[in-house]
Amino acid sequence: MTTQPHILIVEDDENLRMALEDNLVDEGYRVTAVGYGRDAIRVLESDVPELAIIDIMLPDTDGYSICRHLRELSLPVRVLMLTARTLESDLVEGFEAGADDYLTKPYRLREMLARVKALLRRRGGPQPGEAEDLDFAGFAVDTKARTITSAAGEDVPLTRTEFDLLLCLLRNRDRALARDEILRSAWDPDVMVDPRTVDNFVSSVKKKLGWTKNAAYRIKTVRGVGYRLEID
Repeated sequence: MTTQPHILIVEDDENLRMALEDNLVDEGYRVTAVGYGRDAIRVLESDVPELAIIDIMLPDTDGYSICRHLRELSLPVRVLMLTARTLESDLVEGFEAGADDYLTKPYRLREMLARVKALLRRRGGPQPGEAEDLDFAGFAVDTKARTITSAAGEDVPLTRTEFDLLLCLLRNRDRALARDEILRSAWDPDVMVDPRTVDNFVSSVKKKLGWTKNAAYRIKTVRGVGYRLEID
């Protein structure tokens, strides 16, 4: 039996909150929806969700404060920020508070559902009614055995960190990932690592996979941000 991922919605607009809750429930998720920051904190501390969708502007606090609070508690919750703001400084503040992704209003439902699914994959959470499939470009990925096999049937000798880095990219294919984001996913949180270390590991992964310009996938550098995995 597949466990339903638990999603917390923190949105003070009742119509938006109810509509999003209904759509996520229809997708097979277990949903808790609240309109105040104090109620969000109560849920986070009593029934920890896999994902929190948090509006920035709330009646009693703001989404940044909630995000910082759950990070201080070291809760393993992915955070998707919702906002009508589009200024770069607002986006930066959200990521510095610990947000994993950002979506501006008005958002398209299909994009919202895609973001939710991608964030849950990054956490390693199950998807309703489906098994995780990370095979790509002829490579077979076994997340339980932590092995990658080429189309020729040969094992690719990735280290633990290289394997986790590749999983991070695969679970977020077609999305630009900041180096700090990759570090949080693939490195031990107790170890201080320079974000530029990611560059060396990406080069090593590409070399071990035997990447060429004609390959059916690309790990592209996103200038000023990090990396994005694209698969044909």
